[in-house]
Amino acid sequence: MYRLWDALNAARKLRIVELSHQLNNDSPYWSGIPDGSVELAKVVYDWGMPQLDCLIQSFKFPGQFGTHIDFPGHFVKDGALSEEYGPTDLIYPLCIVDVTDKVKTDCCYTVSADDIKEYEEKYGEIPKGALVALYTGWASRWPDMDALSGTAADGSENFPGWSLEALKYIYETRAAAANGHETLDTDSSTEAEKAGDLACERYVLSKGKLQVELLCNLDKVPPAGAVAVVSYPNIVGATGLPARVWAICE
Repeated sequence: MYRLWDALNAARKLRIVELSHQLNNDSPYWSGIPDGSVELAKVVYDWGMPQLDCLIQSFKFPGQFGTHIDFPGHFVKDGALSEEYGPTDLIYPLCIVDVTDKVKTDCCYTVSADDIKEYEEKYGEIPKGALVALYTGWASRWPDMDALSGTAADGSENFPGWSLEALKYIYETRAAAANGHETLDTDSSTEAEKAGDLACERYVLSKGKLQVELLCNLDKVPPAGAVAVVSYPNIVGATGLPARVWAICE
């Protein structure tokens, strides 16, 4: 009788995969963010109060905390912020590029345009408006900050990530809408060191695109054919926000 309700009943037979990490007061965040920036679930109104018997908590966190979405204003002065994106901007065809074998032999592996083209040879062209995510196996290192950073004995950071040519391919050739990864940053540590900057992240955001960092469970989603949904609190003026992300799979 009601088509959307029928569609919902049909959708409940699909498989839903959580793609975001759980957060608590011990969850890691970038060392440049001052200590004390995270305070989750602080009780500000406790049980047994005469006005109303209930529990209320407050939450304090950086925008770039845990699995999160970045908006252009994070790296671009006067760039678009959170309020400029609506629900229809946050549902994507999901493409997952698996480079785990290459990362096993090179923890700083930089994903190339050829890697993306190899993916397309197997699964077809990346559709317009897609979220293209890198599966590197890095999510297994959560929540150890040193492991996520690939911190070596000499203090250097070592982790895989995107190259500028790969990002230009998905955005300028294939018109993707967003990119995602399991690591803390878009750029591989090699690319970041070479540029002296997070040049890949800067490129993505300067193009007015979105990115989702610190994804997980990408190994539980097919490389092509799934749909990703990204949600976040409807807060105005944010350069980034913790995100709840899930994939809908056949």
